[in-house]
Amino acid sequence: MTGLRCIAFTDKGFALAQRLAHALDGTALRCGGDITLAGWTAEGFAQARALVFVGAAGIAVRACAPYLKGKDTDPAVVAMDECAHFAVPLVSGHLGGANDLARQIAALCGAQAVITTATDANGVFAVDSWAVHQGCTVSPVMGIKTVSAKLLAGEPIRLRSDWPIPGTPPAGVLPMTDGPCDVALTLAAPAEGEKAPLRVIPRILLAGIGCRKGTPMADIEAAVLAALQKAGADPLAVRGVTSIHCKGQEPGLVELCWVHGWSFTTFSPEVLAAQQGNFTDSEFVRKTVGAGNVCERSAVAAGGTLILQKQAGKGVTVALARMPFSPDWRWQYE
Repeated sequence: MTGLRCIAFTDKGFALAQRLAHALDGTALRCGGDITLAGWTAEGFAQARALVFVGAAGIAVRACAPYLKGKDTDPAVVAMDECAHFAVPLVSGHLGGANDLARQIAALCGAQAVITTATDANGVFAVDSWAVHQGCTVSPVMGIKTVSAKLLAGEPIRLRSDWPIPGTPPAGVLPMTDGPCDVALTLAAPAEGEKAPLRVIPRILLAGIGCRKGTPMADIEAAVLAALQKAGADPLAVRGVTSIHCKGQEPGLVELCWVHGWSFTTFSPEVLAAQQGNFTDSEFVRKTVGAGNVCERSAVAAGGTLILQKQAGKGVTVALARMPFSPDWRWQYE
């Protein structure tokens, strides 16, 4: 996914789009000629994190309508008039960050952010916005509505976290350490048959992987999922894959990361060999690639702490490591 893209329809609007793109590290185009609105929007929904239409909100609505899929997959969409009076989030206000983007744009231009989501309009804690600010995902997405409905009705929600959260919790949020809850900040996958709370899942796991040349993506994926199951971790917690330089173009690994949207980081044998820790080394692997272990050492080299040592099978080795994580109570752009 790329970053922010802006489109405009007049000279005045294009000047504003360029200003926004410069400030927000994005790109700006003017509609016309080879740049069609339909083509730009389709490409943006497939590739961009956020889209800004500098023009009428109705234009943006009609352009986006054919490509809308869901709040957990659609990019943020904001419409702004060319006079820079109003910034209106239209799509993915919370999970996609459109509300925060509108506030950011408004701050840049002296405009008014027109926020219409119920939690924001009522000044109520938005659990999905909180998840995004903490670098987390949520599951199941439909559970967001249940939690928000309780807060909007004036009922408190119980939130359990596997990490300490310093500071004062937002109004209506009751932190707890055990027992039933409405929201759980956790890496753990739900138990089979369990009526699970809405889970806020930090994306902090690294899957260190070694494999034989030509190993199919399906075999690598199965090995990763088996390792996650053994660790009791949700696949949604995976942030990226690590390996050795010589596997940087391994088709199965590249495809796996593309399918799941995971980062892919590789290290030289020298870097892997220099890692300190209790690793499951192999003399055969050391002679073959220059380091005694690929999966464990690469995950640690990327900054992780091992939570599951090498698991081997069908030509694939997998280890899991956890990145540091320190949550707080921030849930909207300030």
